[in-house]
Amino acid sequence: MNIQWYPGHMAKAKRKITEELKLVDIVIELLDARIPLSSRNPEVDDIVGNKNRIIVLNKSDLADPSANKKWLDYFNRANTRAILVDSLKGSGLKDVLSASRQLMKEKLDRLRSKGLLVKTTRALIIGIPNVGKSTFINKLAGRSAARTGDRPGVTKAKQWIKVSPELELLDTPGILWPKFEDKRAGMYLAFTGAIKDEILDVNELALNLLQVLAEKFPEKLKKRYKLEDIPAAVTADMLLETIGRKRGCIIVGGEVDMQRTSAMLLDEFRGGKIGAISLETPDDFI
Repeated sequence: MNIQWYPGHMAKAKRKITEELKLVDIVIELLDARIPLSSRNPEVDDIVGNKNRIIVLNKSDLADPSANKKWLDYFNRANTRAILVDSLKGSGLKDVLSASRQLMKEKLDRLRSKGLLVKTTRALIIGIPNVGKSTFINKLAGRSAARTGDRPGVTKAKQWIKVSPELELLDTPGILWPKFEDKRAGMYLAFTGAIKDEILDVNELALNLLQVLAEKFPEKLKKRYKLEDIPAAVTADMLLETIGRKRGCIIVGGEVDMQRTSAMLLDEFRGGKIGAISLETPDDFI
């Protein structure tokens, strides 16, 4: 399954972000903690340049805790400030504010020493679609300041949001990159909802996800769907049909509604109902 998705508004958004960078002090890059490298736009380094940066591993509650620790070590070894965040519950947000103050301390102290008025720190939020940027901002601001949704492409225009007297955020549309050189990255992005389901074959996507889960996380699958075993010879189609039958996804004639079962599987994976799962760990890239 070869997945590519780069609508025209993303190219426009990339140009706008490049223009807005001169207005900000810090870049806060949101990644999906379940797939930190696959959700990291390879063009961001060139876009951001030497700007101070904080990496937020968002949706950390949906990822495996041991993998989260490995990813923190991975990014911090690269002299990048990385923070685990669950934007829905608000965990990790205080650490983001603290990190932004630390990054700006030298500059602000210099301004104070010259008797100049200390300005509000401005940070630009950047990340792929559906990584939770707007939810992150709203939780920081303590109000519904940015539009949210459980699908990619909700944020279409820039939004400046003041989250505290000392910090103002610029929300930007989620951007992907023109071509996924790594087919696995495209697949993982689709699994986690960064690519619109409407342009995908949802049944094929679910079968690919099921294959990965059966190989890497069989115990979680068995527990969630009350499966006694997952034989080595079983195909993804057979497994999906078994799950659909157990869940009562039946159509006229007693056949399993594979489309409905596929949508259910994807929704439950994305919502963490199958368990806290990290599809990537730093060990995969050594």
